[in-house]
Amino acid sequence: MPAPTFVPAATRDRVLVMLRRQLDYVTERSPFYADLFARHGVVPAKLASLADLARFPFTTKDMLRDSQAAAPPLGRHAAAPMRDVIRVHASTGTTGTPSWVGVTRADSAAWTEMTAAAFRTLGLTKEDVVVHGAGLTLFVGGLPIRDAIEDIGATMVPIGTGASEKAVQAMTTLGVTALHSTPSYAHYLAEYIRDKAGRDPREFGLRKIIVGGEPGGGEPAFRAHLVEQWGARVTEGLGNADMAPVIFAEPPGAAGMRLTGGGHVLVELIDPDTGEPVTPEPGAGGELVYTALDRECCPLVRFRTRDRVLVTGIDSTVTGTDNAGVPLIRCVGRTDDMLIVLGVNVFPSAIRDLVQSLHPRTTGSVQVVLDRPGPRVDPPLSVEAEWGPEPGDHDALRAELERLISTRLSVRTRITLVPPGSLERFQMKSRLTRLTAADRVEV
Repeated sequence: MPAPTFVPAATRDRVLVMLRRQLDYVTERSPFYADLFARHGVVPAKLASLADLARFPFTTKDMLRDSQAAAPPLGRHAAAPMRDVIRVHASTGTTGTPSWVGVTRADSAAWTEMTAAAFRTLGLTKEDVVVHGAGLTLFVGGLPIRDAIEDIGATMVPIGTGASEKAVQAMTTLGVTALHSTPSYAHYLAEYIRDKAGRDPREFGLRKIIVGGEPGGGEPAFRAHLVEQWGARVTEGLGNADMAPVIFAEPPGAAGMRLTGGGHVLVELIDPDTGEPVTPEPGAGGELVYTALDRECCPLVRFRTRDRVLVTGIDSTVTGTDNAGVPLIRCVGRTDDMLIVLGVNVFPSAIRDLVQSLHPRTTGSVQVVLDRPGPRVDPPLSVEAEWGPEPGDHDALRAELERLISTRLSVRTRITLVPPGSLERFQMKSRLTRLTAADRVEV
C-alpha cells in the first residue's frame, strides 16, 4: 500500500511521528474516535508507516453532525473542553443547523501559521494593502484570514460582503493593491464598479486578486475574465471549514495549487466511489481526504472533504523546502449536491428544512432553480416555495423566508411563492434543484 504522496519523502519520518502522537491523542481524548477505532479493529500503536493510515476508517460530515447532536455543543469527536476553546466557527450541512468548529489557542496559532504560509505562496507581501471582501462572522475565511494577513504584516481593509460601495471608497483612497474574496465576488465587484460607479476596475491599479471559498478561480475562462476585468494576476487557495481555512495555495505563475499546510494536515487522494487510494500523479483525479496532525479541539482523522480535484502537475518551482516536488491541483467541484454562493456552502435540503419550519404558512415543498449547473451559483439564489393552507400576507411570508434563510444559512435568496401542489412530488429521493424551465407565474 503506497504512502500518501502529498508528503515529500524528506519529511515522512517527521510526519509519521506527528501522526502517531495525534492518533494516540484522539483515542485518549475523543470518545467518538475511541469507539470508531475499536469498531474497525485499528490500533494507533500499530501504525508502522504512513501507508497504514489507509486501514483507518473515514470520517464523514454526517458522522460529525450525529456526533454533535449526541453531545452538544461540539460533539463526541471534540477532544478539548469548551473552557479551552477561544473561538467557534461553523460550517453548514444538510440541515439548517450549523456544525460548530471549536478552536483552542494552539489550534488558532496553527491556523494562522499555515494560512499565512498560504498567503505568502499566493503572492501577498508586507507591502500590500488588501481589501478583504469576505465575511468576518462564523465563516472560517474571515477572522483566521485577518490573523494571517496581519501576521504577514500587510494592511487589511475588512470590508466584508454586501458593502461594495465601501470597497470602492477604500480602493479610491487607500492605495489598495490586492483583493481577497470569492471568485464570484471579484467578478461581481468589477461589474458593480462599471455599472454602478461608472468606472473601469483597472483604474484602481490592483495588482493581485486572491480568491478561494468556491471553484472558479482555477477555471481558465473565468480566470481570464477576471484578469481582463481587473488587469491583475489571479491566484487561488483551497481550505475546509472543518480542518483549516487554507491548506493548498497557488504560487503565481504555477499550474495549480500546492500543499502549504503539510506541517499540520496530512492529505490523501482517494477514488470517491470506492474509497481506494489514488496516486496523485498528473492527470489523476479524486477526492481530498484530510487528517489533522496537531489539532486539539476538533481533530479529524481521514475526513472526506467531498472536494473533487484534478492533479495538474508536479511542483518543481521551489527546491530545498518541505513542499518541493509535491502535486499541483485544481478543485473542479464537489462529489455531492452542495451549492456554493459567494463562498458559502448551501445545501438545498437545508433550505427545505427552513421553509418547512413555517408550516402551515408553507407546505414545505421547495425547488432551487439554477440557470446553469452548480456548484457555483451567483446570488441571489432563486428558490420556489409553495405557500401553505394558512399563508397570511404573501409579501410578508416572502420577506420572512428570505430573512430566515439569510440569517441561518448566510446566503441571499430570491423567493418566488407558488401555489400548493405546483411543485413536483417524488416517491423516492427528492430532486431539490432544477435547471431553468418554463417560467412560473408568481401570485
